[in-house]
Amino acid sequence: MFSAQVLSVAASCIISLIAALRLSRGRVQSLPLPPGPRGLPFLGNALQLDTKRPWLTYIAWGKIYGKIIHCRILGIDMIIINSESIARELLDKRSAIYSDRPVIPTNEIAGLEFNTVLLPYGETWRRHRKIFHQVLKAEACVSYHEMYSRHANELVFNLLKATGDLQEPTQAYTASLIMSVTYGYTSCGTQDPFLSRAQELLDIAKHLLSPERAAMFTAFPFLKKLPFWCFRGAYALMGRSKELCQRLLNEPFKEVKVQMANGTASKSLVTDFLNQADNNVDEDTMKAVALMGYMGGIDTSTSALQIFLMAMILYPDVQARVRAEINQVVMHDKMPSIDDRPSLPYLDAVLREVLRWCPPIPLGMAHATTKDDFYGGYFIPKVQLGTVVMVNQWALSRDEDIFPDASRFDPTRHLTADGQLKDLFVDHFAFGHGRRICPGRWFVENSMWNAMATILAVLRIDHAKDSNGNRIEVKPEITTGMIIHPQPFQYSFEVVNSAREGQLRAMLNLK
Repeated sequence: MFSAQVLSVAASCIISLIAALRLSRGRVQSLPLPPGPRGLPFLGNALQLDTKRPWLTYIAWGKIYGKIIHCRILGIDMIIINSESIARELLDKRSAIYSDRPVIPTNEIAGLEFNTVLLPYGETWRRHRKIFHQVLKAEACVSYHEMYSRHANELVFNLLKATGDLQEPTQAYTASLIMSVTYGYTSCGTQDPFLSRAQELLDIAKHLLSPERAAMFTAFPFLKKLPFWCFRGAYALMGRSKELCQRLLNEPFKEVKVQMANGTASKSLVTDFLNQADNNVDEDTMKAVALMGYMGGIDTSTSALQIFLMAMILYPDVQARVRAEINQVVMHDKMPSIDDRPSLPYLDAVLREVLRWCPPIPLGMAHATTKDDFYGGYFIPKVQLGTVVMVNQWALSRDEDIFPDASRFDPTRHLTADGQLKDLFVDHFAFGHGRRICPGRWFVENSMWNAMATILAVLRIDHAKDSNGNRIEVKPEITTGMIIHPQPFQYSFEVVNSAREGQLRAMLNLK
């Protein structure tokens, strides 16, 4: 706990900061800020937030004040968007204004300044995005289909062997795919030291990088000068975070060099870079991009896969319809492949609904303004550190005007009357907006589709049963935090197509 003296200094700092922010606007605006709840002096609306699920607070405020609202957290202006049409108008059509990121002091303090997701809009960010585009663009992802299938086949048997939390098999699938593309790893089991360290770093980062937590360091800049031992809880882990960052940036990169020297390296983003003698990209940039390719995708993709498995238990009619579609299109003893995808629109609709029903990042990633803007009669300021603009993806997913009975998992929302898909998957709001849209969205689309198709072609997912033979109910409950997952639930997997199972065993050389 802070001492009374520290709190006194903190209060002085926040008063000074608020005064500076007001002066920085330089002029009285004729238009008001978007409406929002009245806050307390100094603290603003900080005490009114549900800190575990702030997206629910923003939805509640939206019902009172409208689809775009303003609040202030410790002197930081925040614009919350609860409408997809407003998000597309501002972040997509006016992306030149809304493509920056808010300054998050905890990012640098924790040694995560290389984080592509939070880089300011500028030349370094462009270099990162260019590399990501080369390896994750739609055309490049076509060449990964054999890799998707191989890992999806392994996932089926890992699920059959699973006895506890589904975190291990689902994370092993997403981790292996990303590691194959970035570093050329052929497998990445749950005991892999890289995976365990990366997961530890992700857990720390999720504590430190939320806008609400980072606002404290912005409001009280003197906190950055204090040693780590002054803090309790998550902030005590900053030193560990720096150590993990250095190990994760350097060790897998060094391992690829060793493999290249002895001729055992597989094709990957890193090997391609190291093979190009005239490469204009420096090694530190490549290390950052490789690591962020992994960290930026593993948790969100794992979340989506777990949500899919939970939905199939809760909605057996949907599961049965997908399997019937697969069986109608694909021969009984054959596995579905990417060539079958145009003939499996309901499966694609399920994928869209997974991300709609439970978007992995409920509040998306915060944007920041680079200049003053106006929308719908409201003023959106560019203040000293930029106004934080957040798209409440959970609110978008629960918009009853667009998604009636929004809490129900219903893939037909994404189909036309004649059963065809309505929209492009890559435009799904779960991938973000504007120039900061997820560069790996095609990779996620393909990896999820292959996993879902392979699982449902072979397995039935059902409720587990207790010792008396009664089924154990599954409640659609989720965790809290920046990236959400289903709460652990009981399950059972049963082979429903032995011919396909046999084919998978032969492909994987399993007895």
